[in-house]
Amino acid sequence: MALPKVVNSAFGVFFEYDTPRIVHIRSKKVGVINRFLQLVIIGYVIGFAIVYKKGYQEFDNVKGAVTSKLKGVVYTNFSQPGLDGRIWDVGDYVIPPLENSAFFVMTNVLVTPDQTQSTCEEDPTIEDALCETDADCPPGVPIIAGNGVRTGTCVNSTRNETLKVCEIEAWCPVERDDSTSRTPDPALLGSQNFTVFIKNNIEFPKFDVRRRNLPDNVNDAYLSRCHYNPHHDKDRYCPIFTLGTITSEAGHLFDAMAAEVLYYECGLRNIIGFDNDSQLSTCRFNASDPVNKFCPIFILDDIVNLAGHTYDGIATLGGVIQMLITWDCNLDNDVEDCLPEYSFRRLDRGDYKLSRGFNFRYADHYKLGNTSARTLYKAFGIRFVITLQGQAGKFSIFPLFTNIGAGVALLSIATVVCDVIVLYILKARHFYRDNKYLDVKGDDAYEHGVMQDQPLLPILTSFTVCLLCFAVISLWVCTVGALESCALCLGLW
Repeated sequence: MALPKVVNSAFGVFFEYDTPRIVHIRSKKVGVINRFLQLVIIGYVIGFAIVYKKGYQEFDNVKGAVTSKLKGVVYTNFSQPGLDGRIWDVGDYVIPPLENSAFFVMTNVLVTPDQTQSTCEEDPTIEDALCETDADCPPGVPIIAGNGVRTGTCVNSTRNETLKVCEIEAWCPVERDDSTSRTPDPALLGSQNFTVFIKNNIEFPKFDVRRRNLPDNVNDAYLSRCHYNPHHDKDRYCPIFTLGTITSEAGHLFDAMAAEVLYYECGLRNIIGFDNDSQLSTCRFNASDPVNKFCPIFILDDIVNLAGHTYDGIATLGGVIQMLITWDCNLDNDVEDCLPEYSFRRLDRGDYKLSRGFNFRYADHYKLGNTSARTLYKAFGIRFVITLQGQAGKFSIFPLFTNIGAGVALLSIATVVCDVIVLYILKARHFYRDNKYLDVKGDDAYEHGVMQDQPLLPILTSFTVCLLCFAVISLWVCTVGALESCALCLGLW
């Protein structure tokens, strides 16, 4: 019966042993294919995995901290209260004064001065504030997205005589947001010439290497006048940026990002190549300058420009700019060659139809006689987010041996491919099979486990095909960078 034969055959495998047999085949076709595959694999391992991907190095990710300091003064002279003949300095336009790896610069503002807690009409542009009778204004109920709580009275709107609105108890008068309060340009457009000093201290803990973004070969005088310029060999390391440069590098106009203004009449560091504070205070970042490309002082206009935008374009609606500091270092070279690279991009899009730009409100509280009062500011501007990334590599024998071992394992693919060609493709495949496989029976061979009507060749054929598929999959895994996984898999052969 078939079942006992299958059982005997399966049981007989337990008493068998396979050992590799070396067959030296003299064939031009097979020889050329074998050497070609070996050269391809060796070229891949040496050229790509070891040299290009630096497979002889071990790596460590960068860790560090970033601080920023802004400088600049702007003068506003508009007819709106709070903006007529006023000087704005860092204490006015940088809100909050300190953030973690970020800073905000106000480029425009909506001012509602001298608000007191009293009763007044609600803004008619708020749909929930519209009414016909007092019954539409239940007392004590706040208005959704409004400014206060209903008093129970429906009054005529002084802003739109065709409408009636609920009277509210709130900080009065409420903020006004309409075209009558607009100005043609952002109030603080001059902020594009403000400078920001970026100090970045980093380390690679695995290698005990510390750096900063200030060049060591410059002095305080240079740092005080340098500005970041990505096209200058020296100034592209200057850590002082202008806001206009940042927004331009992000691909936007500064005045378009600086929020539209409305008013109401009421270890290692990024300090590299500088000798002293005087030289550092005069430098400005310039990417094309050999020294100033390390200057950590940036003009804001330059930052925006380097982000691919213009400062006046981004200042209209506000936005978010990313400043990316990249440390990619080869520690097999001099550690002094470990230098930062700056790049900029805008994180938000300037073409959103709803909720464009970046803004928030804050208030200054004071006394008007014996009455508590406040001036409400709706600040529009640009938020700069500083991101640190990078890695360092250094020679290590362990990753090198890992990649070499993986390459040796990959060479077995050439043997598998050539075996398939010899045993299943060439005309003399039957001859090669007879010489490739040899069945040797010992004195104690398990005869009953052999199925005479089921030759071993189909089983070997299936195994070889599966092995070839496995080799192809392993090679594909290697090409996407998982060389160690491939070596482990091939080692199971």
